[in-house]
Amino acid sequence: MASDNHDLHGNAPDKAEAALLLIDVINDLEFPEGDQLLRHALPMAERLLALKRRASGAGIPVIYVNDNFGRWRSDFNTQVEHCMNDGVRGRDLVRLLAPDQDDYFVLKPKHSGFFSTTLDTLLEYLGVSTVIVTGIAGNICVLFTANDVYMRDYALIVPSDCVASNTEDENRNALEQMKKVLKADIRPSTELDLRAFRKLEGSQTRSHPQPTTPRRPA
Repeated sequence: MASDNHDLHGNAPDKAEAALLLIDVINDLEFPEGDQLLRHALPMAERLLALKRRASGAGIPVIYVNDNFGRWRSDFNTQVEHCMNDGVRGRDLVRLLAPDQDDYFVLKPKHSGFFSTTLDTLLEYLGVSTVIVTGIAGNICVLFTANDVYMRDYALIVPSDCVASNTEDENRNALEQMKKVLKADIRPSTELDLRAFRKLEGSQTRSHPQPTTPRRPA
């Protein structure tokens, strides 16, 4: 990494040992089986919100990694507004987990958060060694992203209470697969000591503003 561009031209000012990924939680759920997923995702989102607040308080960068819905315009904020205000099935989920100003976002075209995205570059500039993967669906996009985290030699944490799938069996099987094959730590979020991932020297202090425009890496 070039020493004169340590923060990706100001787009990655945080430095931390870990990053928290929220996979596909900005989601209108307007697809077959969306109701089924919502039943599991809503209670999960309450626990994920608590984890997100703890992570932000510990200086851990929060990154929304999300599908692009409809015509590709790379406009995350339009997705947030659509999901919150257009009466869609996923409205309550998105209102609960709406991004804050100091959160990052990455739009993905396929299942993994790494495929054809800026996530590799962002994690490199943040300086993380551990990636905490959360969100939906546990047996699809969370699993694909976790696999790529593992292949990049990051330590992997997938809190079992912060991922959801269409069924409990599908979620449980995915978690067991990540634990066995990807060596993931799948302890519940309440058992994670986020103080161990203290901010590195030079990181900016993170606050808790109202939901607004998150940052997009260059």
